[in-house]
Amino acid sequence: MPFGPAVAPFGRAGTRPLTPGPVRTRVDDHALLRATLDGPGDGAVLVVDGGGSTHCALIGDVIAGLAVANGWAGVVVNGVVRDSVALAALPLGLEPLGTNPRRSSRTGAGEVDGTVTFGGVDLAPGEILYSDEDGIVVVAR
Repeated sequence: MPFGPAVAPFGRAGTRPLTPGPVRTRVDDHALLRATLDGPGDGAVLVVDGGGSTHCALIGDVIAGLAVANGWAGVVVNGVVRDSVALAALPLGLEPLGTNPRRSSRTGAGEVDGTVTFGGVDLAPGEILYSDEDGIVVVAR
């Protein structure tokens, strides 16, 4: 369920020192994700492993607005989002599993810059992502 301009995030998964790499959040917790998107994106795509949970949204219009303001090109979310009408109007490529209006918690648990695995694919910092309406392709760095 892609959102955003041309629905196609293309870019390098974040790599330090410029941008953070993949984020693994605690299931149904958006605090670490929000803190990461509140930092400079430099045109990178943030990969977020929310454990595949569809119980609560990890991104809404406020967090997506932070991503746009900080120069992120897109976000791939192994989880769900909310505020879909507002998200579709933002210049941010967004690839979630779906939508749910329920807000998530904010404890901040999780990790940044590690390799995450979902959909049978390992995603590490620096890998290149291509996306369209049919899915995502990951190219090793």
